[in-house]
Amino acid sequence: MKKILALLLCLATIFALASCSGGTTPSTSSNTQTTTSSSPSAAAETSQSPAQPQNAKIDKLIVSFVPSREPEEIITTTEPLKELLKAELAKLGYDIGEVEINVGTTYEAVGEALSAGTTDVGLIPGGTYILYDDGADVILTATRDGLSIDSDSAKAWNEAKPTTASDRQVTFYRALFIAGPSAKGRELATKVNAGQALTWDDLDSANWSIMGASSPAGYIYPALWLQQNYSKSITDLSHAAQSDSYASAFARLASGQLDVLVTYADARRDYDERWNTEFSRTAPIWDETDVIGVTPGIYNDTICVSKTSAKMDDALKSAIQTAFINIGNTEKGKAVIAIYSHNGYQPAVSSDYDSERAAQALIRSLNS
Repeated sequence: MKKILALLLCLATIFALASCSGGTTPSTSSNTQTTTSSSPSAAAETSQSPAQPQNAKIDKLIVSFVPSREPEEIITTTEPLKELLKAELAKLGYDIGEVEINVGTTYEAVGEALSAGTTDVGLIPGGTYILYDDGADVILTATRDGLSIDSDSAKAWNEAKPTTASDRQVTFYRALFIAGPSAKGRELATKVNAGQALTWDDLDSANWSIMGASSPAGYIYPALWLQQNYSKSITDLSHAAQSDSYASAFARLASGQLDVLVTYADARRDYDERWNTEFSRTAPIWDETDVIGVTPGIYNDTICVSKTSAKMDDALKSAIQTAFINIGNTEKGKAVIAIYSHNGYQPAVSSDYDSERAAQALIRSLNS
């Protein structure tokens, strides 16, 4: 009897162990795997995402342009810049309520507005920046398409007409002395194209158009050219009058009121069509105008921000810099900035314009 009971207990123990080992191991393994894989998901569902930072809000950003073209043309062409700037700055942490675009009455007026803080951003030449660098901070230099010719020789420019764009990007441009269709203009052009040197009396007998004293192509570098070649300055010319824009200068050149104007190298490309429409000439501008002088290279235009604007700080300055670079890399943006012959932008620092400072110092010494 005792043997039978012992046998029954032994069998019961064996069945119990078999039951435990056969049912729990897969279940435990499965549960462990499920818990391990679902744990991060559950944690993510119960945790809260960190709050996104809010964009800083600016009621109005004012952008000013210099009057190198007709003000109405600038305002119309740059209208899309308002939304382009708002969109780019929104990506960079700034919600702009309104972008206001205006055109200064003169180059100097934009420099003064930057210094006074009545405008926030100015697209101005290097010469204007140098005059007002106490109140303006340069952040970008424009790049532009190079031209089909780049020579110090006026005759070479005339032999290679018409001037066309090249795919070479440059950070400089030249100023040209353009003789028009008037009798005096043709007289000067004929001498240059014959390989003859112009005398000071030749130049002084002509009627000239110049721009404001801070315009690199319309004043500063032409003045340097006159100094280098004749030991004279623009102020020594007997018949030099300041024009309010290059458009008005070309209109007066076409009418014969002027014999010579000074301008940026690709200006005739900009006024090619208007020469025969608005300015009422019958022959192409390339047939009726010639280059009689060429300046050294001029460092490209700037984009500056005001040092005294209440809203301007380093963060906003950096955002504006990035926004304009991004805009210049888009087709819509290029269509807007093409009015200034800009093709894009690259970061700039004040020392980039040290040669411009030297040029202006020389001009001041000549005029003192």
